[in-house]
Amino acid sequence: MLAIDIIKRRKIWFFLSGTMMTAAIFALTFWGINFGIDFKGGSLLEVEYQDVRPDINVVKNALSPLALGSPSVQPVGEKGLIIRFRETSEEVHQSVLSKLRESVQTEAVENQSAGDGEGEENSQPAESVIENRFDSVGPSIGEELKSRSLSAIILVLAAMILYIAWSFRKVSKPIASWKYGLVAIIALFHDVLITVAVFSVMGKFWQIEINTPFVAAILTVIGYSVNDTIIVFDRLRENLPKSDLDFAATINKSVLQTLSRSINTSFTTILVLTAIIIFGGDSIREFVLALAVGILTGTYSSIFFASPLLAVWEKWQRRMHA
Repeated sequence: MLAIDIIKRRKIWFFLSGTMMTAAIFALTFWGINFGIDFKGGSLLEVEYQDVRPDINVVKNALSPLALGSPSVQPVGEKGLIIRFRETSEEVHQSVLSKLRESVQTEAVENQSAGDGEGEENSQPAESVIENRFDSVGPSIGEELKSRSLSAIILVLAAMILYIAWSFRKVSKPIASWKYGLVAIIALFHDVLITVAVFSVMGKFWQIEINTPFVAAILTVIGYSVNDTIIVFDRLRENLPKSDLDFAATINKSVLQTLSRSINTSFTTILVLTAIIIFGGDSIREFVLALAVGILTGTYSSIFFASPLLAVWEKWQRRMHA
Protein backbone atom coordinates (compact mmCIF):
# COMPACT_ATOMS: atom_id res chain seq x y z
CA MET A 1 0.00 0.00 0.00
CA LEU A 2 1.35 3.43 -0.98
CA ALA A 3 2.48 5.59 1.93
CA ILE A 4 0.90 8.82 0.74
CA ASP A 5 -1.20 11.17 2.83
CA ILE A 6 -3.99 12.17 0.45
CA ILE A 7 -6.01 13.94 3.13
CA LYS A 8 -3.04 16.03 4.25
CA ARG A 9 -2.61 17.32 0.68
CA ARG A 10 -6.29 18.25 0.43
CA LYS A 11 -5.55 21.88 -0.48
CA ILE A 12 -4.00 20.70 -3.73
CA TRP A 13 -7.06 18.57 -4.61
CA PHE A 14 -9.47 21.34 -3.63
CA PHE A 15 -7.55 23.79 -5.81
CA LEU A 16 -7.72 21.44 -8.80
CA SER A 17 -11.42 20.77 -8.26
CA GLY A 18 -12.13 24.46 -7.74
CA THR A 19 -10.30 25.35 -10.94
CA MET A 20 -12.18 22.74 -12.95
CA MET A 21 -15.55 23.78 -11.51
CA THR A 22 -14.84 27.46 -12.12
CA ALA A 23 -13.93 26.72 -15.73
CA ALA A 24 -17.08 24.58 -16.02
CA ILE A 25 -19.31 27.36 -14.69
CA PHE A 26 -17.64 29.82 -17.08
CA ALA A 27 -18.29 27.54 -20.08
CA LEU A 28 -21.91 26.93 -19.14
CA THR A 29 -22.56 30.62 -18.42
CA PHE A 30 -21.08 32.03 -21.62
CA TRP A 31 -21.54 29.16 -24.07
CA GLY A 32 -24.47 27.26 -22.60
CA ILE A 33 -25.54 23.84 -23.80
CA ASN A 34 -26.02 22.97 -27.46
CA PHE A 35 -29.33 21.13 -27.20
CA GLY A 36 -30.25 18.78 -30.04
CA ILE A 37 -33.63 18.21 -31.64
CA ASP A 38 -34.77 15.96 -28.78
CA PHE A 39 -34.91 19.05 -26.54
CA LYS A 40 -35.49 22.04 -28.81
CA GLY A 41 -37.53 20.39 -31.57
CA GLY A 42 -36.75 20.00 -35.24
CA SER A 43 -35.84 17.32 -37.76
CA LEU A 44 -32.70 15.29 -38.32
CA LEU A 45 -32.02 13.43 -41.54
CA GLU A 46 -28.99 11.17 -41.95
CA VAL A 47 -28.17 10.04 -45.48
CA GLU A 48 -25.34 8.18 -47.16
CA TYR A 49 -24.16 8.59 -50.74
CA GLN A 50 -23.39 5.50 -52.76
CA ASP A 51 -20.80 7.34 -54.83
CA VAL A 52 -18.95 10.60 -54.15
CA ARG A 53 -20.48 12.92 -51.55
CA PRO A 54 -21.22 16.36 -53.05
CA ASP A 55 -19.95 19.61 -51.60
CA ILE A 56 -21.91 20.97 -48.63
CA ASN A 57 -22.72 24.19 -50.51
CA VAL A 58 -24.19 22.13 -53.35
CA VAL A 59 -26.46 20.38 -50.85
CA LYS A 60 -27.55 23.66 -49.26
CA ASN A 61 -28.32 25.19 -52.66
CA ALA A 62 -30.37 22.14 -53.60
CA LEU A 63 -32.46 22.45 -50.42
CA SER A 64 -32.94 26.25 -50.57
CA PRO A 65 -36.23 26.12 -52.58
CA LEU A 66 -37.88 24.11 -49.77
CA ALA A 67 -37.79 27.00 -47.25
CA LEU A 68 -36.31 24.91 -44.42
CA GLY A 69 -34.99 27.94 -42.59
CA SER A 70 -31.24 27.64 -42.10
CA PRO A 71 -30.50 23.92 -42.40
CA SER A 72 -27.32 22.60 -40.82
CA VAL A 73 -25.36 20.17 -43.02
CA GLN A 74 -22.67 18.12 -41.26
CA PRO A 75 -20.41 15.52 -42.94
CA VAL A 76 -20.31 12.08 -41.31
CA GLY A 77 -17.70 9.51 -42.25
CA GLU A 78 -16.59 9.38 -45.88
CA LYS A 79 -19.95 9.47 -47.65
CA GLY A 80 -22.55 10.44 -45.09
CA LEU A 81 -24.36 13.67 -44.19
CA ILE A 82 -26.48 14.73 -41.23
CA ILE A 83 -28.94 17.48 -42.09
CA ARG A 84 -30.77 19.35 -39.32
CA PHE A 85 -33.66 21.69 -40.01
CA ARG A 86 -36.87 22.92 -38.43
CA GLU A 87 -39.76 20.55 -37.79
CA THR A 88 -41.39 19.43 -41.02
CA SER A 89 -44.14 17.22 -42.34
CA GLU A 90 -43.65 13.87 -44.03
CA GLU A 91 -44.30 15.56 -47.37
CA VAL A 92 -41.38 17.94 -46.85
CA HIS A 93 -39.26 15.03 -45.62
CA GLN A 94 -39.77 13.25 -48.93
CA SER A 95 -39.14 16.48 -50.83
CA VAL A 96 -35.77 16.83 -49.10
CA LEU A 97 -34.80 13.32 -50.19
CA SER A 98 -35.92 14.06 -53.75
CA LYS A 99 -33.85 17.26 -53.87
CA LEU A 100 -30.78 15.43 -52.58
CA ARG A 101 -31.13 12.77 -55.27
CA GLU A 102 -31.75 15.37 -57.95
CA SER A 103 -28.62 17.26 -56.92
CA VAL A 104 -26.54 14.10 -57.33
CA GLN A 105 -27.98 13.44 -60.79
CA THR A 106 -27.47 17.09 -61.82
CA GLU A 107 -23.86 17.04 -60.65
CA ALA A 108 -23.27 13.77 -62.51
CA VAL A 109 -24.68 15.25 -65.73
CA GLU A 110 -22.50 18.35 -65.36
CA ASN A 111 -19.42 16.24 -64.75
CA GLN A 112 -20.28 14.10 -67.77
CA SER A 113 -20.70 17.17 -69.98
CA ALA A 114 -17.38 18.56 -68.81
CA GLY A 115 -15.68 15.22 -69.35
CA ASP A 116 -14.92 13.09 -72.37
CA GLY A 117 -18.54 12.09 -73.03
CA GLU A 118 -18.37 8.56 -71.66
CA GLY A 119 -22.11 8.13 -72.07
CA GLU A 120 -24.44 6.52 -69.59
CA GLU A 121 -21.67 4.98 -67.53
CA ASN A 122 -21.36 8.01 -65.20
CA SER A 123 -25.08 8.60 -64.62
CA GLN A 124 -26.36 8.14 -61.06
CA PRO A 125 -29.35 5.96 -60.13
CA ALA A 126 -32.20 7.26 -57.98
CA GLU A 127 -30.88 5.14 -55.11
CA SER A 128 -27.59 7.07 -55.07
CA VAL A 129 -28.76 8.65 -51.77
CA ILE A 130 -29.80 6.22 -49.03
CA GLU A 131 -31.72 7.40 -45.97
CA ASN A 132 -30.25 5.95 -42.75
CA ARG A 133 -32.28 7.86 -40.17
CA PHE A 134 -35.00 10.48 -39.85
CA ASP A 135 -36.18 11.96 -36.54
CA SER A 136 -38.66 14.76 -36.05
CA VAL A 137 -39.57 16.26 -32.67
CA GLY A 138 -41.98 19.13 -31.99
CA PRO A 139 -40.97 22.03 -29.71
CA SER A 140 -43.55 21.11 -27.06
CA ILE A 141 -42.27 17.54 -26.91
CA GLY A 142 -38.72 18.85 -26.61
CA GLU A 143 -39.63 21.02 -23.62
CA GLU A 144 -41.40 18.09 -21.99
CA LEU A 145 -38.35 15.86 -22.45
CA LYS A 146 -36.14 18.55 -20.93
CA SER A 147 -38.44 18.90 -17.91
CA ARG A 148 -38.74 15.15 -17.38
CA SER A 149 -34.97 14.65 -17.68
CA LEU A 150 -34.35 17.27 -14.99
CA SER A 151 -37.02 15.72 -12.75
CA ALA A 152 -35.47 12.27 -13.17
CA ILE A 153 -32.03 13.54 -12.14
CA ILE A 154 -33.43 15.37 -9.07
CA LEU A 155 -35.39 12.30 -7.93
CA VAL A 156 -32.33 10.09 -8.33
CA LEU A 157 -30.20 12.47 -6.24
CA ALA A 158 -32.81 12.67 -3.47
CA ALA A 159 -33.19 8.89 -3.38
CA MET A 160 -29.41 8.47 -3.15
CA ILE A 161 -29.12 10.83 -0.17
CA LEU A 162 -31.82 8.91 1.67
CA TYR A 163 -30.33 5.53 0.84
CA ILE A 164 -26.78 6.49 1.87
CA ALA A 165 -28.06 8.05 5.11
CA TRP A 166 -29.96 4.83 5.88
CA SER A 167 -26.96 2.63 4.99
CA PHE A 168 -24.70 4.61 7.35
CA ARG A 169 -27.30 5.00 10.09
CA LYS A 170 -25.16 3.07 12.59
CA VAL A 171 -22.19 5.35 11.99
CA SER A 172 -23.13 8.39 14.04
CA LYS A 173 -19.67 9.38 15.25
CA PRO A 174 -17.75 11.51 14.69
CA ILE A 175 -20.24 12.89 12.12
CA ALA A 176 -23.89 12.13 11.43
CA SER A 177 -24.81 9.52 8.82
CA TRP A 178 -26.66 11.95 6.55
CA LYS A 179 -23.44 13.89 6.03
CA TYR A 180 -21.94 10.92 4.19
CA GLY A 181 -24.83 11.12 1.75
CA LEU A 182 -24.53 14.86 1.32
CA VAL A 183 -20.78 14.69 0.70
CA ALA A 184 -21.36 11.96 -1.91
CA ILE A 185 -23.92 14.18 -3.65
CA ILE A 186 -21.57 17.19 -3.58
CA ALA A 187 -18.89 15.05 -5.24
CA LEU A 188 -21.52 13.87 -7.70
CA PHE A 189 -22.43 17.47 -8.54
CA HIS A 190 -18.72 18.07 -9.17
CA ASP A 191 -18.63 15.15 -11.65
CA VAL A 192 -21.84 16.04 -13.50
CA LEU A 193 -20.93 19.73 -13.74
CA ILE A 194 -17.55 18.97 -15.32
CA THR A 195 -19.05 16.38 -17.71
CA VAL A 196 -21.75 18.78 -18.90
CA ALA A 197 -19.18 21.58 -19.25
CA VAL A 198 -16.98 19.39 -21.46
CA PHE A 199 -19.96 18.97 -23.79
CA SER A 200 -20.61 22.70 -23.60
CA VAL A 201 -17.09 23.28 -24.93
CA MET A 202 -17.53 20.63 -27.63
CA GLY A 203 -20.88 22.15 -28.58
CA LYS A 204 -19.25 25.55 -28.96
CA PHE A 205 -16.25 24.49 -31.04
CA TRP A 206 -17.32 21.17 -32.65
CA GLN A 207 -21.14 21.56 -32.75
CA ILE A 208 -21.70 18.46 -30.60
CA GLU A 209 -25.36 18.35 -29.57
CA ILE A 210 -26.95 17.02 -26.39
CA ASN A 211 -29.91 14.69 -26.85
CA THR A 212 -31.71 12.10 -24.72
CA PRO A 213 -28.83 9.55 -24.87
CA PHE A 214 -26.73 12.14 -23.04
CA VAL A 215 -29.26 12.14 -20.17
CA ALA A 216 -28.94 8.35 -20.00
CA ALA A 217 -25.16 8.77 -19.86
CA ILE A 218 -25.43 11.33 -17.03
CA LEU A 219 -27.68 8.99 -15.01
CA THR A 220 -25.12 6.21 -15.56
CA VAL A 221 -22.32 8.52 -14.44
CA ILE A 222 -24.35 9.37 -11.32
CA GLY A 223 -24.60 5.70 -10.40
CA TYR A 224 -20.94 5.00 -11.15
CA SER A 225 -19.67 8.05 -9.28
CA VAL A 226 -21.72 7.35 -6.15
CA ASN A 227 -20.69 3.70 -6.23
CA ASP A 228 -17.02 4.70 -6.35
CA THR A 229 -17.45 7.09 -3.42
CA ILE A 230 -19.43 4.58 -1.36
CA ILE A 231 -16.65 2.02 -1.76
CA VAL A 232 -14.33 4.39 0.11
CA PHE A 233 -16.97 5.36 2.69
CA ASP A 234 -17.89 1.72 3.31
CA ARG A 235 -14.26 0.85 4.05
CA LEU A 236 -14.19 3.86 6.39
CA ARG A 237 -17.27 2.51 8.15
CA GLU A 238 -15.48 -0.79 8.70
CA ASN A 239 -12.28 0.86 9.94
CA LEU A 240 -13.79 3.41 12.35
CA PRO A 241 -14.72 1.03 15.24
CA LYS A 242 -11.29 -0.62 15.33
CA SER A 243 -9.04 2.31 14.41
CA ASP A 244 -6.73 4.01 16.93
CA LEU A 245 -6.09 6.85 14.46
CA ASP A 246 -7.91 10.14 14.28
CA PHE A 247 -10.75 10.61 11.79
CA ALA A 248 -8.64 12.17 9.01
CA ALA A 249 -5.96 9.47 9.28
CA THR A 250 -8.65 6.76 9.25
CA ILE A 251 -10.11 8.26 6.08
CA ASN A 252 -6.67 8.31 4.49
CA LYS A 253 -6.13 4.67 5.44
CA SER A 254 -9.49 3.72 3.93
CA VAL A 255 -8.74 5.60 0.71
CA LEU A 256 -5.37 3.87 0.32
CA GLN A 257 -6.97 0.46 0.94
CA THR A 258 -9.43 1.01 -1.91
CA LEU A 259 -7.15 3.04 -4.20
CA SER A 260 -5.92 0.22 -6.43
CA ARG A 261 -9.43 -1.21 -6.79
CA SER A 262 -10.89 2.15 -7.85
CA ILE A 263 -8.11 2.92 -10.33
CA ASN A 264 -8.05 -0.57 -11.86
CA THR A 265 -11.83 -0.68 -12.27
CA SER A 266 -11.91 2.75 -13.91
CA PHE A 267 -8.91 2.01 -16.11
CA THR A 268 -10.37 -1.19 -17.55
CA THR A 269 -13.72 0.55 -18.11
CA ILE A 270 -12.03 3.46 -19.90
CA LEU A 271 -10.18 0.98 -22.16
CA VAL A 272 -13.50 -0.50 -23.30
CA LEU A 273 -15.08 2.94 -23.78
CA THR A 274 -12.05 4.14 -25.76
CA ALA A 275 -12.38 1.17 -28.10
CA ILE A 276 -16.07 1.99 -28.63
CA ILE A 277 -15.26 5.67 -29.29
CA ILE A 278 -12.67 4.72 -31.92
CA PHE A 279 -14.39 1.79 -33.60
CA GLY A 280 -18.06 2.32 -32.69
CA GLY A 281 -20.69 4.09 -34.74
CA ASP A 282 -21.35 7.82 -34.77
CA SER A 283 -24.78 7.34 -33.21
CA ILE A 284 -23.38 6.23 -29.82
CA ARG A 285 -20.10 8.17 -29.79
CA GLU A 286 -21.39 11.14 -27.75
CA PHE A 287 -23.05 8.77 -25.26
CA VAL A 288 -19.84 6.80 -24.73
CA LEU A 289 -17.74 9.97 -24.57
CA ALA A 290 -19.97 11.32 -21.79
CA LEU A 291 -19.50 8.05 -19.89
CA ALA A 292 -15.72 8.25 -20.29
CA VAL A 293 -15.52 11.83 -19.03
CA GLY A 294 -17.89 11.09 -16.14
CA ILE A 295 -16.01 7.98 -15.05
CA LEU A 296 -12.66 9.79 -15.07
CA THR A 297 -14.01 12.69 -12.99
CA GLY A 298 -15.90 10.26 -10.73
CA THR A 299 -12.76 8.29 -9.96
CA TYR A 300 -10.87 11.49 -9.19
CA SER A 301 -13.62 12.94 -6.97
CA SER A 302 -14.15 9.80 -4.89
CA ILE A 303 -10.46 9.71 -3.97
CA PHE A 304 -9.30 13.31 -4.00
CA PHE A 305 -12.45 15.36 -3.41
CA ALA A 306 -15.17 13.52 -1.44
CA SER A 307 -12.85 11.94 1.13
CA PRO A 308 -10.91 15.13 1.98
CA LEU A 309 -14.22 17.02 2.10
CA LEU A 310 -15.51 14.60 4.72
CA ALA A 311 -12.36 15.16 6.80
CA VAL A 312 -12.68 18.94 6.53
CA TRP A 313 -16.32 18.80 7.61
CA GLU A 314 -15.41 16.75 10.71
CA LYS A 315 -12.56 19.15 11.55
CA TRP A 316 -14.85 22.17 11.17
CA GLN A 317 -17.46 20.45 13.35
CA ARG A 318 -14.92 19.88 16.12
CA ARG A 319 -13.88 23.52 16.06
CA MET A 320 -17.52 24.64 16.29
CA HIS A 321 -18.06 22.54 19.42
CA ALA A 322 -14.72 23.30 21.05
